[in-house]
Amino acid sequence: MRSTRPRLAAFAAALVAATAIAVVLPPAANAVAVGAGSYATGRPAGTVGPSNSDGAPVTPKVTSRMAGQPVPTNEWWSSLVWQRYAGNPYGENLYAHPMSFHAAAQGLGVGYPNTAAVVSNGTAYEMMHRDDLFVGVSGLSSSGVAVDGWSDWTVSPLWTGGGRTLRATIGHGLPYVFAEATGGTARVGFNATATVWSSTTPGVLGVTVNGHDYAAFSPSAWTVSGSEATSAAAFFSVALLPSRDALPLFQKYAFSFVTDTKVTWSYDSATAQSSATYAATTVARQGTQTGTLQALYRHQWLNSADAVTAHRYTSPRGEMRLREGGSFTTRQAFSGVLPALPLSGQADTARLRTEIDAELNAADPWKGASDTYWTGKALNRLSNLARIANQIGYTAGRDRLIALLRDRLSDWLTATPGESGRHFAYDSTWDTLIGYPASFGSDSELNDHHFHYGYYVLAAAVVAQHDPAWAADARYGGMVKLLVKDANNYDRSESRFPFLRTFDAYAGQNWASGHQGFAAGNNEESSSESMMFATAAVLFGQATGDNALRDAGIYLYTTQQSAIGQYWFNVDGGAGNQAQGSVFPPAFPHSTVGIVWGNGGAYSTWWTANPEEIHGINMLPITGGSLYHGAWKADIVQNINEMRANNGGTEVEWKDVITEFLAIADPAQALANYGGGLEPESGDSRPHAYHWITSLNTYGTPDHSVTANVPTYAVLNKNGARTYVAYNPGATAATVAFSDGQTLSVPAASTGWRGPAGSGVDSGTGSSNPPTTTTTTTTTTTPPPTGSRNAFAAIQAESFDGQDGVVTETTTDTGAGQNIAGLRNGDWALFRGVDFGSATGRQFSARVASGAADGVSGLVEVRTGSPTGTVLGSFALANTGGWQSWRTVPANMSPLTGKQDVYLTFTSGQPADFVNVNWFSFGQ
Repeated sequence: MRSTRPRLAAFAAALVAATAIAVVLPPAANAVAVGAGSYATGRPAGTVGPSNSDGAPVTPKVTSRMAGQPVPTNEWWSSLVWQRYAGNPYGENLYAHPMSFHAAAQGLGVGYPNTAAVVSNGTAYEMMHRDDLFVGVSGLSSSGVAVDGWSDWTVSPLWTGGGRTLRATIGHGLPYVFAEATGGTARVGFNATATVWSSTTPGVLGVTVNGHDYAAFSPSAWTVSGSEATSAAAFFSVALLPSRDALPLFQKYAFSFVTDTKVTWSYDSATAQSSATYAATTVARQGTQTGTLQALYRHQWLNSADAVTAHRYTSPRGEMRLREGGSFTTRQAFSGVLPALPLSGQADTARLRTEIDAELNAADPWKGASDTYWTGKALNRLSNLARIANQIGYTAGRDRLIALLRDRLSDWLTATPGESGRHFAYDSTWDTLIGYPASFGSDSELNDHHFHYGYYVLAAAVVAQHDPAWAADARYGGMVKLLVKDANNYDRSESRFPFLRTFDAYAGQNWASGHQGFAAGNNEESSSESMMFATAAVLFGQATGDNALRDAGIYLYTTQQSAIGQYWFNVDGGAGNQAQGSVFPPAFPHSTVGIVWGNGGAYSTWWTANPEEIHGINMLPITGGSLYHGAWKADIVQNINEMRANNGGTEVEWKDVITEFLAIADPAQALANYGGGLEPESGDSRPHAYHWITSLNTYGTPDHSVTANVPTYAVLNKNGARTYVAYNPGATAATVAFSDGQTLSVPAASTGWRGPAGSGVDSGTGSSNPPTTTTTTTTTTTPPPTGSRNAFAAIQAESFDGQDGVVTETTTDTGAGQNIAGLRNGDWALFRGVDFGSATGRQFSARVASGAADGVSGLVEVRTGSPTGTVLGSFALANTGGWQSWRTVPANMSPLTGKQDVYLTFTSGQPADFVNVNWFSFGQ
């Protein structure tokens, strides 16, 4: 469950303290070392673990066959394995889609919720389960149900009672219930008046209940008597038919029982394609037919080229399409993630530094954060500031921020026997890591682990940029990866955690509640925090060279991106839109939901009816992975307009987050709206909001039509002109190729960008060219200019007035003549009297070429006054394909006016030559 999330951390702590049920335990057991980190094997005294609604400890309801297997929680079916309520041993409604289920003493209740009701004064829509029929065994009366098997999207509950057993297999997209019976005859009980419309074929029964068409298949004949049909069979199946004419197709696969389901994924960096294959393993219980029928969700069939039949189902997720076959594959382009957006040349760097200092110099930079969730949000806030400080050249502030992050993360990632807080403890009963102090039921209900732990992983990815040794598996990287595996274990060989705990592979989204103890099924509130988790997995995997982690993050990201667009934002439909693309029912008056439930969606949150939070909870946190929203820019504007209409005016509580979200579609409006900013949401800050909005206003909004051959990238587009951004965590320079033919050279451990509004490098050890909007005052130490050069025309590089380390050679570039060559770290060339007239120069560009060896790169810089003067602008360059393979590279710079003595300087971390220059010029 997505628990109540009060606006203030203090209130949250008070709420948790008031509702926690203390269980006195002995001190934490010995810690298990994971590199330099560790986790405890017992929870701290006075804390709780998984519990029922009365606060009593619970154990997994599994059969002896499944004992010792990592127990899935946070599933669409978890109420079967977790008895949330002492008086209910059967679990809650299960929404598998298109079918729904509810266990009872007599067996499995089956329904087809295909009519939406708009409820709660128009704030929710739901398709509630109703028992049309029961699948069971004659005479069965079970005192409860246990789980006898599971796979990636199926579950097999087991009923036992009176010498009879029933084992059923049900799953997402499966239009069948596969049943096995002992001790009695197979039984299908009708829960309403039934109309039999097909019974001429032995063992095949067509029946309609509550307006829904079903078929029952048995190796033996069915006998219909009163409100039930029975058959002397050890196995049988019941199918939900999309129409009566589908009966022959369903009969074909009736005895091909699904025994396993499995998702596999891959990422092709060359094409930026993430592919996932969803395969069902089947066994022929009679005859030889294998394979099955699967109903695909909208987010699946939109992204699959595999054929589907003409048959359709209705579901709370819109139209499902039936495929004949045991597997299908989805393919989606990965639009990339970044550690941070590039710094805008329009940004007021003095303002940014002042606002960063206000955060750093606060009495408590953590703002009272103590539990896993609020600590996570504080980690995110401070890690965002570290990247900004780095970009503006505020290295002292950056280093303080990195130290804060590293120290707090190291504390949480290390367990000491007997300590009461800031550590993780492993619960071997439920196969999970729980952080203490816990919050919002992350301990007693196993809620929200992906929300909480994703923040830790994301902050660790930032630390890894500056201190890669800290992030190594042998130090703290191993514990970071265990947090990923607890929430969404991507490694099938890892036995400490279930596979993909919170992520529902088939449904394409995460589930927040550990126990799923609701009549409406499971739920997920903050889809954007789920995407934050995926972003963190990609960035930490990329930073540490763990491609398995990275690719799992890409799978989570791309799959959720499609699901979120459809099921939270209804991007192909809209409020009252009855078009085929609408997921929301026509009568639902909203264009977004705050919470997705198994049976529908709700325009609400767990803690408030305020429209700002209803909309904002699926926006925050704003990170370098939030650009996925750019796939539905029109919906962003619609979303904001609806929020303001329902709010009675513009936003005031989460103005920073909401305005940053708006900037993904309309940065000019966002910048005008933001102004000085208001008190930020607790996981955000004024400098981060200002940095984000000004960056998008300068460079443009996401352009998903262009991809890159690295996963850490973005393409921004302003008025048809693109800016290319890429992060390279490697130890050597890299050239990133984009699908439109552009390339970008990025130095090691850096983010680089290039576009009409400027270029730059944000390195792991400091920004190489922090832009500024304030005019730089220079002191000229050379003699006064003796001549003039037009700053806005090409200045031939060989026309220098002074140099150190520069040689000339004949060029093959257009225009011929000469270029300067042999340029390496510390070399420079002086050009006197560069005249800007009455204009102001804000950009420079240079015609450059490089045949540098792999791993050799450097910066071409503009300075005034002396070769060691302030760097006013620069760009990075690595091998361009040869020493005469020329290209023009632009860069932003601080404003220049009047006549100046200009120095081109060359800086590199390697001693080798790295660039030739033919000419350079300035722009306004």
